[in-house]
Amino acid sequence: MNGLFDKTQLGSMKLKNRIFMSPMGTTGEADGSYCIEGINYFEERAKGGAGLIITGANVVSTKYEARPCTELSNFHHVERLNMLIDRCHHYGAKVCVQLSPGLGRQQFTDPFTPPYSAGSVGAFWYKDLICKPFSVDDIHYLVEKVGYSASLAINAGADAVELHAYGGYLLDQFQSKQWNNRTDEYGGSLENRMRFTLECIDAIKKNVPKNFPILVKFTPVQRVEGFRTLDEGIEMAKILENAGVTALHVDTGCYEEWYQAITTVYSKPGHKLDVQRAIKEVVHVPVLGDGKLFNPELAKKVVEDGTLDYIGMGHEMLADPYWPTKVKEGRYDDIRPCVGCNECLLSGFSGKHYYCAVNPTCYAEKEYALPKPDGSKKSILVIGGGPGGMSAAIAARQRGWDVELWEKTDRLGGTLWPAGGPDFKADIIKLIEYMKGQCEKLGVKICYNKEATAENVVGGHYDKVILAAGASPAKPPIPGIENAVVVSDYLTHKFTPGKKVVIIGGGLAGTEAACDIAPHADEVTIVEMLPDILYTAAHCLNNDQHLRRMVADRGVKVAAGAKVTAITPDSVTYEKDGETITLACDTVLNAAGFKANNQLEDLLEENYDNVTVVGDAIAPRKILTAVHEGYHAIRVME
Repeated sequence: MNGLFDKTQLGSMKLKNRIFMSPMGTTGEADGSYCIEGINYFEERAKGGAGLIITGANVVSTKYEARPCTELSNFHHVERLNMLIDRCHHYGAKVCVQLSPGLGRQQFTDPFTPPYSAGSVGAFWYKDLICKPFSVDDIHYLVEKVGYSASLAINAGADAVELHAYGGYLLDQFQSKQWNNRTDEYGGSLENRMRFTLECIDAIKKNVPKNFPILVKFTPVQRVEGFRTLDEGIEMAKILENAGVTALHVDTGCYEEWYQAITTVYSKPGHKLDVQRAIKEVVHVPVLGDGKLFNPELAKKVVEDGTLDYIGMGHEMLADPYWPTKVKEGRYDDIRPCVGCNECLLSGFSGKHYYCAVNPTCYAEKEYALPKPDGSKKSILVIGGGPGGMSAAIAARQRGWDVELWEKTDRLGGTLWPAGGPDFKADIIKLIEYMKGQCEKLGVKICYNKEATAENVVGGHYDKVILAAGASPAKPPIPGIENAVVVSDYLTHKFTPGKKVVIIGGGLAGTEAACDIAPHADEVTIVEMLPDILYTAAHCLNNDQHLRRMVADRGVKVAAGAKVTAITPDSVTYEKDGETITLACDTVLNAAGFKANNQLEDLLEENYDNVTVVGDAIAPRKILTAVHEGYHAIRVME
């Protein structure tokens, strides 16, 4: 029986365990080389115990499209890549360098510049832009560049290379009938559509030593109606194996159904395993895979039963670089959980460096590290036990300071409880459990059922006060609003709705509540004043796609661009497009947003020299802002 911490070998590469860091693109310097922050970021994951680090994509050329991430195309890129590899090697981790011919129709272009692709198909970000097909000479150029980049990876000390041929990116566009409408030797049959990929594999082989590991990441099924089916994906796997690759890295999805590829908070654990298992059954080379496998028992099982030879941690490795070590030591309670928010992905696609909602030091491992305890004695009061308050309390205890945390209810978690209320968002509850556990282990003095008031906050002797009192449901000025139940009461299981439900507000809370209620109701309708639901959600595309799919699949009705004018115990009236419409119902939920609980801010500042307001107490925002603000309020203290 295989074990998660077995020592294994892929080609010439010896690995200390079966855990790899999944490839995720990173920012780089202006010339495309790895930046120092990126090197520190990978080093931390190697230090955390990963057996193999697969870098994010390194483009082999910028001749046809702008650089989206790091680049490995000339001798000057080797120095920083070597630095990255060398530092990972110090911790016993091996490094596989991922090489990409490009993004194709998915590149980040403007509305006026058609990207290149396999065929004359629409660009992803701008559907009216028709892509420019690569010429045969263009293809040959990129093949040669892939081979040359492989030689540069060897110079940098890489232990393996992986060909980026998945997810609807350039090579996958050539492999896919819906994007490849060519009539030459690179179009038509599956063999022809895979020709570009196979030529890249051959080019790599010519530029690396014998038995050097060559991995290919590919997508056997795209899980979009009319797109690639698993039957074709199985044939692709056989073709790749026959091409002499060392291992196959199996993915699913594409940008059209991005949540099938990149896990969201709504994804089920192991949601790619059916596909990965199907590939494993038809090939003889090792198979790598990821897809919400971060529950330690699930990860162990998947390896032990032979479904996967190696399991990948993607966003979980951002949340907790030490997942492998903690699992090996049985410290499951100390694993900081990924909550599937995809703030990491969103930041990258917004032109920023990586952020992680639950790990404030991600991609700033050295810059944002907490000062080590220096023996100083400080007293910290934290008002509010939500994510911002707990983050501050944990950081303060890690600096060796005394912390008193006041929570007005009988449990920690704050607004995380309604956020994690739906059955499909249990990952949020795991974050509560983790943060509460860390507070207790570190010795935070937690005072439950203690509400901060004008009377009891005055007269204390605290070196710093953190106001993290969160937010409360807003009450819009709608006649009859008193007949509506606040959505947080439903999401925290204080209220059971009827069979015909109307939800006022189609933001994140209202839409998630609708999806949670719909399987148990006859009719659920969201009434939203703005032009569309999720208009202000500000979440990543894959999360948005996934939640909208749930809205559609669960039959939730939506009335957007609608102004509610009256609410009664059994009806909601709204105006839309000049019409007045009344919906009969037995339940009305108010999901019209939240307002900051910052009433004590002025009083605190009058009585204490050092006061910081964090999280929703500033304004209702995201988990990320609360966790980061709480942490940094303590980090920068002198």
